[in-house]
Amino acid sequence: MDEAETFTARRLSLRRGEALREGARDGLPIALGYFAVSFTLGIAAKRAGLTASQGFLASLLCNASAGEYAGFTMISASAALWELAIMTLVVNARYLLMSTALSQKFAPGTPFIHRLLVGFDVTDELFGIAIARPGYLDPYYFYGAMLVAMPGWAFGTFFGVMAGNVLPTRLVSALSVALYGMFLAVIVPPAKKDRVVAAILPLCFLASWGAAKLPGISALSAGTRTILLTVVIAGAAALLFPVKEDEEAADEA
Repeated sequence: MDEAETFTARRLSLRRGEALREGARDGLPIALGYFAVSFTLGIAAKRAGLTASQGFLASLLCNASAGEYAGFTMISASAALWELAIMTLVVNARYLLMSTALSQKFAPGTPFIHRLLVGFDVTDELFGIAIARPGYLDPYYFYGAMLVAMPGWAFGTFFGVMAGNVLPTRLVSALSVALYGMFLAVIVPPAKKDRVVAAILPLCFLASWGAAKLPGISALSAGTRTILLTVVIAGAAALLFPVKEDEEAADEA
């Protein structure tokens, strides 16, 4: 390697190191938030019968609050593996759209391995900080954020399970209520902005209750009922009340 190549390699290494540090800096607040949310998921994991190490591994491999909670709920209901897989796919389908948008941020010629690694941990928060950066996305910036955020999510679940093992039953039940607060924080803002979403939410609750009571469909497992209701209601809403392009642009502005 001649002097020019050595200089180029050193400059590239410095640039990657700087991007990594910037990503870790921006990922730190996300990690703190992840720890708080995933702690309540740890309570749900404990109630589903998972150990602390199993909860840690589940959160390390699946950084998705709604998807992971759905998974723990279906484990509690002794759902089949195929039901668990399909439900996780349906609940986390929005990440397909995020990944598509994020792929446009890479510079032409970015190796596939970088796209694959970044795609492993596309979450709402990491997508937000990555898409907001000007110019092309440096994969090492995303790696820095991932390296901080992922342990925050995994260790939060780990300690949540541990707390469920040592805390009194009444206190564990009280902490479980925080999960409902997490979902209220997810569904209330969109409902306040969109009357269609606000109208569909009570319909979802009513349909879920009815599916558990009606003859025939009530005989299906809880996991299968949840999958069917999710696909049917979401599909019907998309067909009957499609979001216009000008509305999407207004929301992004």
